[in-house]
Amino acid sequence: MSYPSATIPSMTSVGEHLPPTTTPRRLPPFLHTRLGGLPRAFWALWAGSFVNRLGTMVEPFLAFYLTGVRGFSVTATGAVLALFGLGSVFSQTLGGVLADRVGRRATLSGGMLATAAAMLALGYVTATPVVVAVVFVLGVAIDIYRPASQALVADLVSPADRPRAYGLLFWAINLGFAVAMVFGGTLSRAGFSWLFWIDAVTCAVFAVLVWRAVPETRTRRADREPGGFADVLRDRVAVASVLIVFGYAFVYLQAYSTLPLAMRHAGLPPQAYGLAMAVNGVGIVIVQPLTVAWLNRRDASRVLAAGMGVVGLGFGLTALAGSTPVFAATVLVWTLGEVLFAAVSSAIIADLAPPHLRGRYGGLYGTAFSVAALLGPLGGSWLLGHGAWLPWVTCAALCAASGAGALALGPAVRGRRKGLTV
Repeated sequence: MSYPSATIPSMTSVGEHLPPTTTPRRLPPFLHTRLGGLPRAFWALWAGSFVNRLGTMVEPFLAFYLTGVRGFSVTATGAVLALFGLGSVFSQTLGGVLADRVGRRATLSGGMLATAAAMLALGYVTATPVVVAVVFVLGVAIDIYRPASQALVADLVSPADRPRAYGLLFWAINLGFAVAMVFGGTLSRAGFSWLFWIDAVTCAVFAVLVWRAVPETRTRRADREPGGFADVLRDRVAVASVLIVFGYAFVYLQAYSTLPLAMRHAGLPPQAYGLAMAVNGVGIVIVQPLTVAWLNRRDASRVLAAGMGVVGLGFGLTALAGSTPVFAATVLVWTLGEVLFAAVSSAIIADLAPPHLRGRYGGLYGTAFSVAALLGPLGGSWLLGHGAWLPWVTCAALCAASGAGALALGPAVRGRRKGLTV
C-alpha cells in the first residue's frame, strides 16, 4: 500500500503559516550539523518536552505512593498499576484519532491539561475506589500527547532531517527524566504533594508553550483526505513495522521489571539497580549528540536492525552478570542500541504515514509500547521463575528476530521514503 502523495505539508496546506524554517546560520559547523536547519516551532516542541520531563515525578514513584501513603497492599498496587497501563493503551489510540481529527496542537495541549488535572486529583483523593478510578483516568490522559507530538515533528521537519529531530527529542526527554528521578526521590521525602504539583505545573507549561509557539499543522478539513484506523491496519508495511517495534519494546521494558528482580536474586541491594540504570541515562545524554549527525546519513532500516541487535546483545549478556559493575556494563551495551533505535524508529513510522493519518500511525506505534508495558513484566517474571538465564536468552532471540524483520522490510521502507523525496 503506497502513498505517493505523502509529502510534507506546504504553506498552503496547513491551518496556519509556519514560522521561518531555519535556525540561525552562524552556528559552528559541529553544532550546525546537529542543530541547524530545524524550524523554530520544533524547538518550541523540544523545549516543552524537556520541561515536561523535568516534572515527570509521579509515574516513577506511583507504586511508592500507593503503598506508603494510601496503604495499598503490594498485590493491590500491582493491579492498580496494571489498570494504569491499560489506560495508557487507550491513551495512544485516542491521541492518534484526536491528532488527525481535532488537530495536533489542540490534542497535545488538551492532553497535557487533562494530565495536569488528573495529577492534582490523584494527589488529594483518599477513598480507595476514587483513587483507583483516578489512576485509570490518569493512564488514559497521560499519553494522549504522544501521537500529536510525533505527528508535529513529521509535519514540521523534512524527511531527511526527521531522524535528527526525533533523536534530539529523545535526548531532551531522557535528560529531563534523569533530572526528575534525582529530584523526585528527594522531594518525595518532604511529601508526595510536591511531586503532584510539580508534575501538574510542568504539564501545564508544556500545554501553554505549544499552544502559543507551535502552529497547527493538520490540513484544513476541506483539503483533508478521508481515512481512519482501518486504513492504517491495511498498511501491511506499517503493521509489520509496529510488530517489530513490539518485539523490541517487550525486551527493552524488561529493564524496569525483570532486571531489578534479577539483581535482587543475585543478592544485590536496590542501590545497585539504581547505579546500573544511571548508566543508561548518562550514556544517552553523552552518546546521542555525538552520533546524531552520523546516523542521519545512514539507511534507517539498517540502523534500526543494528540497534535491535545491540540491545539484544546487551540483554543477552545479562545472563552472565552477577555483580553491580557487570550489570552496569550490560546496561551500557543495550543503551548504545537504544540510541540507534530511537534515532530512526519514529522517523520510519512518520515516513510510512500519509499526512492526514500521521496521528493514527503514531498512535499505533505508541500502542506497541503500551501493550509491551502490560505484557512485559508478566512474561519476564514468568521466564525468570523458570531459570535465571532464560529471560535474557529470550530477549536476545526476540531482538535478533526483530532486527531480521527490520532488514526484511528495508526495501519496502526505502521505497516509501523515496516517494517522499522525489
